[in-house]
Amino acid sequence: MKIIVAILALIISAIIGMSIYLAPDDLAQCSDGPTGFSPCQVADAVVAVSGGDTSARTSEAVALYKKGWASKLIFSGAAQDKTGPSNAEAMRREARSAGVPDGDIITEELGATTKQNAENTQTIFEKNNISSVILVTSAYHQRRASLEFGKRSASVTVRNHPVVSDNQWSSVWWLTPVGWFLALSEMIKIAIFYIGGTR
Repeated sequence: MKIIVAILALIISAIIGMSIYLAPDDLAQCSDGPTGFSPCQVADAVVAVSGGDTSARTSEAVALYKKGWASKLIFSGAAQDKTGPSNAEAMRREARSAGVPDGDIITEELGATTKQNAENTQTIFEKNNISSVILVTSAYHQRRASLEFGKRSASVTVRNHPVVSDNQWSSVWWLTPVGWFLALSEMIKIAIFYIGGTR
């Protein structure tokens, strides 16, 4: 009986630990809109990377924009279907349909991996004098995206804000095989990042 209790406690601790670790949210303690105090200050841009539930990531970025968190939206992502528009372009169209002026949207259409998203947006940051961003992606992906962007954005302050729930992830992710696959995959990819991998 004690062994079963210990195993259950270990599993529960692992679930809670991964949930917290994978989804850092620097805006968690902020009110609905920005304030003058760190980390709840206005950023220069909101950056959303494609992948997973791209539409949910776009919607979250647009919501932050509309609440005044930033005056620019940056969408990064290559085409998943090479016969159609890039993911970044699809995100731009969704944002425009939601009422965001085209002049407030910047796209990066070549990044096919998280590493490339981070690398390719650096030119955008430099050209537009962007020194602070709020990074938006799915909750399971937030930690790794933050690591990749932080590594390449030494002069840019990166704050995290994940999509809490989308069509692949929720607060009860551990009840589904997909949730476990995503969580464990991300933990492995984070480990690869720390040992100098390229994913």
